[in-house]
Amino acid sequence: MEMLNPHCGVTRDARGVVHVAICNAGPLNILGSPVTDAVREGLQQLASDRSIRVVVLRGQSEKSMIGGADIKEMAKLDQRSAEAFISRLRDLCEAVRSFPAPVIARMPGWCLGGGLEVAAACDFRIAAHDAHFGMPEVRVGIPSVIHAALLPRLIGWARARWLVMTAENIDAATALAWGLVDKVAAADGLDAEVEHLVAALLECGPEALRSQKALLRQWEELPLTESVNLSVKVFGESFLTDEPTRLMQAFVNRKR
Repeated sequence: MEMLNPHCGVTRDARGVVHVAICNAGPLNILGSPVTDAVREGLQQLASDRSIRVVVLRGQSEKSMIGGADIKEMAKLDQRSAEAFISRLRDLCEAVRSFPAPVIARMPGWCLGGGLEVAAACDFRIAAHDAHFGMPEVRVGIPSVIHAALLPRLIGWARARWLVMTAENIDAATALAWGLVDKVAAADGLDAEVEHLVAALLECGPEALRSQKALLRQWEELPLTESVNLSVKVFGESFLTDEPTRLMQAFVNRKR
């Protein structure tokens, strides 16, 4: 594994698949300020590499992808330092959400609070069969904020309200039924399920996927008419590369 910095390691393969690991953050991969900044910086460093086709975000430990934000650090905050702390986590989530290539959250074990916000910022979420999820912030005296705002878009208002206001955890089966995760792997099958999704993404045009991800982010924020009209220009711009002609011709030839 190549270390981009003390808390962000990467492994790459010849297909353009990069595994980004949160490192040296304890057995539950907890996000204190140094870890949060380091992982964000690593992702920002990778974002300009157009050879990257898929990112798999993972923890160094199999106990979690991200267990949550560092409660020991948060317990010492005041108003100003609290805003700085949560702004760091916001910026990490945005680095994930705005990464040009698709990002898959690989989710074993526990994913709580800030960890679930980072996962929500990913494009896809693949969970282990025994994974657990929750938003425990209100139990320690703080609201769930920043990218918890994505939860209603993923699972609806009623279920998002349940997560952030009861602080109760849910299991992988419930998370799948709610739409919080996309797939739940069989026992010992997490990497195989992630690889299945990676293979599907690699079948797609890389430039088309980058455009699609950017469009989806804008669709989340724009009114419908603006979203539709914006798409026309993006569609036309896709033909500035040879990707549509090449892939469409390959499809036509295959069907003959």
